[in-house]
Amino acid sequence: MSRKFSLAHLTVLGCRPPEVIYIAGMAGYDYASLRPIPMRLPGEPNYDLSEDMQLLRQTKQAMRDTGVKIHDIELARILDDVDVSEYEPNIAVAAGELDCRHLLSSVWTADKARCMDQFAKLVDIAAKYGMTVNLEFVTWSALYNLEEVMEVLNAQKGKNIGVMIDMLHFHRSRVKPEELDAVPKEWFNFVHLNDGPKEIPDRGDVKELIHTGRDARLYPGEGGIDIAGIMSRLPDVVCSVELPHTERSRVMGYAEHARRCLAYSKKYFEEHNL
Repeated sequence: MSRKFSLAHLTVLGCRPPEVIYIAGMAGYDYASLRPIPMRLPGEPNYDLSEDMQLLRQTKQAMRDTGVKIHDIELARILDDVDVSEYEPNIAVAAGELDCRHLLSSVWTADKARCMDQFAKLVDIAAKYGMTVNLEFVTWSALYNLEEVMEVLNAQKGKNIGVMIDMLHFHRSRVKPEELDAVPKEWFNFVHLNDGPKEIPDRGDVKELIHTGRDARLYPGEGGIDIAGIMSRLPDVVCSVELPHTERSRVMGYAEHARRCLAYSKKYFEEHNL
């Protein structure tokens, strides 16, 4: 099996989109996964390609220079105070200018009716541009596990939907690999590949959950997550390596960290015949 790999923007978050693409090309990735939808979080860079035309031109040039394609963009969050229609300019640019076909979403509102309404609206918007909307459960978000994500997806009428499995969140939300068997195979478009400690913090320890998720993920094989058990139940999808590690990036630089992410990933897959 010839796996395809993408470099997730969160792995090298301090890099602008063109730099992500050049690093991905030098390291040997097939794709890059960009983060152009503004997160509006403290310290989070703004890489909005729908507003910064110079950055968009540089991004497209990097794609031409390297041959690296854009696999997916993020993050279309379902929130209490933002309407998903605000994401349409980012979706339009990603699809029309970057030939991107997948959008990542997650839910951060406890209002179930709003979640259902806004996600359905997002699916309709993405469909206009030929994009899928892939819903991720994050251990400290409103949708905590696979069961809750499936409830949202099963209510959708659109065909352009999917579930995105992140190894760390899958493990920390205590989802069992066999639960994946109930998910339609066509709903899997890509995964987030990473590793983490076997020990699972209490869900109420949000500070620790966020710290590992944002700053201290491990290379595949370094931690205690049953990556092989998860991947063996999935079809041959693109592995977007989302592996932020603040200290390693500081010491060795983003480019070397990204290279090691891919090297460890390929080694793990070879050792486990995946």
